[in-house]
Amino acid sequence: MQASPSSPLIKVALVEDDAYFQQAFQDAIAQAADMQLVSMSGTLAQGLAALEHGAPDVLLVDIGLPDGSGIDLIRAAHARYPACHSMVCTTFGDEAHVMCSLEAGASGYLLKDSAPARIVDEIRSLHGGGSPISPLIARQVLMRFRGKPQPAEPAPAVSTAAAATTGLSARETEVLEYITRGFTAEEIAGLMQISRHTVLTFVRRIYAKLEVHSKAEAIFEARNRGLIRE
Repeated sequence: MQASPSSPLIKVALVEDDAYFQQAFQDAIAQAADMQLVSMSGTLAQGLAALEHGAPDVLLVDIGLPDGSGIDLIRAAHARYPACHSMVCTTFGDEAHVMCSLEAGASGYLLKDSAPARIVDEIRSLHGGGSPISPLIARQVLMRFRGKPQPAEPAPAVSTAAAATTGLSARETEVLEYITRGFTAEEIAGLMQISRHTVLTFVRRIYAKLEVHSKAEAIFEARNRGLIRE
């Protein structure tokens, strides 16, 4: 992709301690005329220090850093720079890490089996309003929301089991179901007869609802334990 003379470069910050991944990612960014790698850190402390110099457009973070969790960095970036898009790229695909990252404010979650060139494409998607999500992560998000009736809407064509999803509309649930099956945004758009942009909007809403949903769960639990009094 060539950057338009009138379009500013996408400023990307990487926080990753693996030297091989750092080099591969740096090489991929060098081939992207529409991006600029503004900082590259190998520890949580270095990542936090880099934020002091301003907000990148996209913050790419590994969770397992030598001196702490990348989730703390995502939380700090989300609080200080709400317009900064954070995306996890890690080997940790378990539910606890996934949910903690999304609840901290991550707008995308990819596993490290993705090639650097694909990650660069996902950065473009994230910066353009999308929310990259792998099938494994979509499945975990879907399971997180299950349990209560969803808002009334026409039933999704994918699965009747998905109708038990709490907090998500039928169309949002349908998008998640397709993602868990490995369909791309373009393919989902064709199957649902909507635009690719609408698919990305649904995923973005799902991330936002997950954050609100999880905060509500935390408040409810705190009240049950007597930590919050009316």
